[in-house]
Amino acid sequence: MSDSGSADVLAPLPPLTAQAERLIELGVHELAGLSAEELRAFTEGAVAAGDAEGALLAVHPERVPASALAPLLRRDDKPGFVVVDMPDVDDFAPYGEAGVELPDAPLYLVDGVDRGDRMANWSPEEALPALTKEGRSPLVLSEGIHWVLQQPEALARNRCFMTIGSRLRKPKGTYDARTPAIWISNGTGRDGKERRNAPKVGWCWWGNRHTWLGFGSATGRR
Repeated sequence: MSDSGSADVLAPLPPLTAQAERLIELGVHELAGLSAEELRAFTEGAVAAGDAEGALLAVHPERVPASALAPLLRRDDKPGFVVVDMPDVDDFAPYGEAGVELPDAPLYLVDGVDRGDRMANWSPEEALPALTKEGRSPLVLSEGIHWVLQQPEALARNRCFMTIGSRLRKPKGTYDARTPAIWISNGTGRDGKERRNAPKVGWCWWGNRHTWLGFGSATGRR
């Protein structure tokens, strides 16, 4: 497995209260069935408790699924989208067998988000045990989208990422070989040339490597 080069250094995430205002501006609170006051109260409480430094604000995917969040992404003034061959995107659930568990709450915090550039050109199958050994948890798809909503520069050409904390279990109990990822469309194929440079939610195979995809992860959720 090879490294694709030096990683870009991202600025810190916006303050938690600013993240709340961003979600309110986008109408995410309404999609989640929450009031703006409830969202603000959650973040203000976290700040008052001293638990806000460097955290990402996330809405539980049961409240707002990935299919509803993806169109809110923007790049070059183009909205995000889900690839046409992933109509079941919202059926990808937290990968419990990898220890991915989300807090039982409509709103929660994600700590220590990282794009995993160092793992570019690794397969999901190779990256998961390495992340686990480091004490990190792979992001679920909705968390990855929340991150890019708050920090658009987290998605850059040749610096995109997979969210292998989301997997789709088949009826017989095995897992679908597709794994979700967030990257930038080239406007080819079924994407359509009008979508060139738009943020894109798609998938890659569990056993395949891609030089331009790292692995989004976190140190924890609370």
